[in-house]
Amino acid sequence: MDDIKGSPERFGYEWGKYCEILPIYQEQFDRWTSPLIKKSEWKEKKFIDVGCGIGRNSFWPLIYGASEALCIDVDNRTLECAKTNLKKFKSVNIVNRSAYQINESDRFDIAFSIGVVHHLEDPKLALSNMVKSVRIGGSVLIWVYGYENNEWIVKYFNPLRNMLFSRLPISVVHFLSIFPTLFLYIYIRLTKGKTEYINLIRKFSFSHLRSIVFDQMLPKIANYYKEEEVKFLMESVGLVDIKTNWVNEMSWAIIGKKVN
Repeated sequence: MDDIKGSPERFGYEWGKYCEILPIYQEQFDRWTSPLIKKSEWKEKKFIDVGCGIGRNSFWPLIYGASEALCIDVDNRTLECAKTNLKKFKSVNIVNRSAYQINESDRFDIAFSIGVVHHLEDPKLALSNMVKSVRIGGSVLIWVYGYENNEWIVKYFNPLRNMLFSRLPISVVHFLSIFPTLFLYIYIRLTKGKTEYINLIRKFSFSHLRSIVFDQMLPKIANYYKEEEVKFLMESVGLVDIKTNWVNEMSWAIIGKKVN
């Protein structure tokens, strides 16, 4: 039976199961980032991807012309997937390191973290390290779960995740994920979506949809941010010129600039 470990181990199991970069990931990445960083603005930029997973969010900036990437994560299975997925790019360094262990200073043009900060015990420390890693005038971008339109998850599903799913062996959680995935798969095909997110996930395969459901079931920490809360978090680490984007009517992408 699996040991019950923290979220890094649990996400490592997930990305070991779902290692392939799918074409739909480009649309997802663009929805998260393009309103704040245009595709053309990645050209010749150096970036750090904090919590890179299988490399799916580093792949597209490199396609768009980024000149150098440091991709960090804390599970070796995940990093092996990232190495496979990013092997065609010569200027990529993939390292086992956490958001709390970033030791670069004034090196990158952009630091970003997609879907990681809301799972951290100390998001401010992670963000402070990201800020330190970028040059003066550089940007820090994160994408996090939004509280708005997800109140039902916070009220009903989060307690279930905390009391049950996060305590179960990972393989059991993965097995159980098939049942809500089946319900969701049928539901989104029989109804018209009320949000942009429902319209988006209607395009997903059953396997891709299951990976998202599993992703929601397995973490031990999952925070849902109101817009003013995530703005305050960015301001608390010294970022200015902060801009937010309401993504798929259920999450926040936010960017700020380092000025000193």
